[in-house]
Amino acid sequence: MLTLQGLLPYIQIGLSVLLVAAILLQRSAAGVGGAFGDNFSSTFHTRRGFEKVLFNSTIVLGVLFAVSAIVALLLR
Repeated sequence: MLTLQGLLPYIQIGLSVLLVAAILLQRSAAGVGGAFGDNFSSTFHTRRGFEKVLFNSTIVLGVLFAVSAIVALLLR
C-alpha cells in the first residue's frame, strides 16, 4: 500500500496530461467554419478511424483518472 500511495500522484499527473491532450486533439464543432455560418460542421457525423480511437481513449482516460482520484481519497 505504501508504494501505491507514493506512486499515485505521479500516475494522476500522467493521466491528467494525457486526458488534456486527448481533449484538445478532438475536433470541435464550433470551429472556424462555424464562425462564418457553415451549418455542415454542426451536423452529426459518425466517428471513424483515429477520431473514434481518440474519442474512446478520452472516455477511458477520464474513467481511469476518476478511479485513481477515488483510490487516492480512500488511501488517506
